[in-house]
Amino acid sequence: MEEQDILAYVKAGAPALGLQLDAQRAAAVAQHFGRTLALARLLEQAPLAPELELAEIYRAAPFPGAEVSA
Repeated sequence: MEEQDILAYVKAGAPALGLQLDAQRAAAVAQHFGRTLALARLLEQAPLAPELELAEIYRAAPFPGAEVSA
């Protein structure tokens, strides 16, 4: 995505989320989103096998007071 595409995405998505963004705020959100996108692209390039992905082995703890079924 190019910078203007990210800004357009932010401006289009804000109303769907119930956000009212002025031009300066939309530009700031787009800048942060662009940084996040760049980091995600770097992570996608990391050669990790499925067994090394923590999300694949993550198990949520049971809710306090909930019965644990085997």
